[in-house]
Amino acid sequence: MMTNKTILNKKNITHQRDTYHIDKIKERIDKHNIEQGNSERGKERKIEAEHYKEVIVKRIDGTFRHADDILQLAIHEGKSQIERPILGLLLSSVAAGMIIGFTVLAVAVITSIVGSTEGINRVFMALVYPLGFVLCILSRTQLFTEHTATAVYPLLDGTTDIAGALKLWIIVILGNLTGGFTISVLLNAAEPVIHAKEGYLLVAEHVLQYDSTSLLISAVLAGWLMAIGAWTILSTHSTSSQILCIYIATFLIGIGGLHHSIAGSVELFIGYLMSPEITLMTITPVILLALLGNAIGGSIFVALLNYGHIRGLNK
Repeated sequence: MMTNKTILNKKNITHQRDTYHIDKIKERIDKHNIEQGNSERGKERKIEAEHYKEVIVKRIDGTFRHADDILQLAIHEGKSQIERPILGLLLSSVAAGMIIGFTVLAVAVITSIVGSTEGINRVFMALVYPLGFVLCILSRTQLFTEHTATAVYPLLDGTTDIAGALKLWIIVILGNLTGGFTISVLLNAAEPVIHAKEGYLLVAEHVLQYDSTSLLISAVLAGWLMAIGAWTILSTHSTSSQILCIYIATFLIGIGGLHHSIAGSVELFIGYLMSPEITLMTITPVILLALLGNAIGGSIFVALLNYGHIRGLNK
């Protein structure tokens, strides 16, 4: 017969064996749970990778943006305008061409008062020259000289092609010229009220008096300044700072007597309507050359250089 001690030892051995098996089972369960968890997490990561979208964290303070962020905004702006419905883009550019007419109005009135475009009178003209541009840009209508660089940024970034950039330019130019001629007709009709005919003709003659080389270089400089103005507008959050950016860029165009293709077109259209000596054959080559110069100034001296040095720093 087994003694109580023997029975007790057998129970202890059985208990230890059961505990050992239970521990092994727990280990297998824990290992399975870990493997299953890793597997589930792996699936989640795979799904996250499939739906991953790049998020741009913008460094923003109250007044100034980093150059990387300005470039990204410029690319986005250009791409959004390229993808915009044609009719909406055309109407916006027509509105811009009409609004720019108020710059011509202001300059013509001042020129009529002071009697010439030389000496200190250039300062007075330059002081009012930015007014139509401020209205145009803050109203978010589309002006060609804003897009000489803006259309090129997404092209350089590979998010659009040459056809898209050219489409934007062509539509905006056509709209701006249509709006410019429309406001010219209205200003000519309002001349009995405005009394600025002398100023209109002096300004138109100023635009026409240069040879092709001088005109082209002048237009390149004007396009360069306008594209810089559009770039600096994106660098700040403040509306007052944006107005200042517009004013500085266009004041320099005015004080230098540089050739802005759209404002200059309005000046020539009014001259054509008011003087038989100014013909379509006279003004057409000047407008085309100014458009070309503005495009060169904005696309090469601003878009290409800005994209090059900013993207280069990121590599």
